[in-house]
Amino acid sequence: MPHTIADIAQALGLQAEGALDLTITHAAEPAHAGPDALAMATNPKYAAGLAEGRAQAAILWGGADWRELGLKAAIFAPRPRWAMAGVSEILDPGYDFGGDIHPQSYIHPSADIGEGAQIGPFTSIGARTKIGANARIAANVTVAEDVEIGADVILHAGARIGARCRIGARYIGQPNSVVGGCGFSFVTPEPSGAEDVRGTLSGERQLRAQKWHRIQSLGAVEIGDDVELGANSSIDRGTIRNTVIGSGTKIDSVCQIGHNVQMGEDCMMCGMAGVAGSARIGNRVLLAGKVAVNDNIFIGDDVIVGGASRVYTNVATGRTVLGDPATKLETQLEIRKAVRRLPRLAAQVAAVHAAVFGAAKTDKSRPE
Repeated sequence: MPHTIADIAQALGLQAEGALDLTITHAAEPAHAGPDALAMATNPKYAAGLAEGRAQAAILWGGADWRELGLKAAIFAPRPRWAMAGVSEILDPGYDFGGDIHPQSYIHPSADIGEGAQIGPFTSIGARTKIGANARIAANVTVAEDVEIGADVILHAGARIGARCRIGARYIGQPNSVVGGCGFSFVTPEPSGAEDVRGTLSGERQLRAQKWHRIQSLGAVEIGDDVELGANSSIDRGTIRNTVIGSGTKIDSVCQIGHNVQMGEDCMMCGMAGVAGSARIGNRVLLAGKVAVNDNIFIGDDVIVGGASRVYTNVATGRTVLGDPATKLETQLEIRKAVRRLPRLAAQVAAVHAAVFGAAKTDKSRPE
C-alpha cells in the first residue's frame, strides 16, 4: 500500500522536508532502494549507500543535507531505532490468516471464540477454552482445554498452548512456540548422584543405579498483556504454582523458561537464553543472548546480564553483570584484562625461574 512522505512523518511525529506528496511503497537499505522505496539512512555512515541506490526519499539523521544527498524528500529521526519501529509498523504488510474460521479447523463445541476471530486450517481449539475478540490464529495451531486468551492475540503456524494456561491481550506466539509444556522435574527413590554432588560440592559420590520418576506439573502458565514469545521457544508449566510472565515482556527465539519461574514486566530475553526452574526475575530485566540463569535464585529489577553470562547467585537491583560466573561489569572487565595478560606473565615467570635456577635445573617431575 503506498504512503506519502507527509503521511509517514505525521504518523511518526517527525519533521519532514521536500516533496512531501512523494509516494513510497516499502522500506529498503540505502544501496538497494529504488525510486518507490523509503531509504533507511539513519546514520551518516549510510550516506555512501544513497549514492549507490536510486532512492528519492529517506529517513535521515538530524541535520543531514538531503539536497546534497540527491534526495527529493527526507524525514529526520533524532532517535533512529524508535523511528524504525514506527516505519516498520506502518509498512508491515502483515499476515494472511484467511479472514474467517476455516472449515478444516476443529473447534470444540464448548469453546468460546470472540467476535472477529480468524482461525486457519488444521488448527484445534480445546474444550471450554475462551479466545478473545479479533484473534488471528494461523494453520496447525493447538490450543488445549480450559485455556483463556485475551483480545487481539496472534498465534503463528505451529504455536502450542497447553491446558489451563492464562494469556492476556495482544499476545504474539511465533511459529512453533510452546506455552505450558510439562516442567522438567524428576526424582529418584534415594538421593541421586546429582544431589550428592550438589550437597557436598565434591565429585566423590556413591554410585548406584536408580530410575528417574516424573514429578507431574499440576500448575499452568500465566502470561500478562503485550507479551511476545519467539519461534521455537518454550515456557514450562509450574509444578504446583503457575509459571508467571509479566506484561510487556519480550522473549526471543530458542529460549527456555523452566517450571515455576516468576518473571516480571517489560523484561527482554534474547536468543538461546535459559532460565532454570523456580528462579525469580524482576521487572525490566535484560538477559542477553545465551545467558543461563540458575534455579532458585533472584534477579532484581533493572538488571542487565551481558551475553553468554552464567548467573549462579542472586543479583542486586540495578546491577549490570557479565561473565562466567557473572560478576559486576567493572570486575569482569578487570578479570578479562588479567586473563589477556597471562601469557606475558607466564613468560616473565619462566624467565625469572630460568635466571634463578637455570634452565637445566628445572624440575621436570612437576606438572606444568
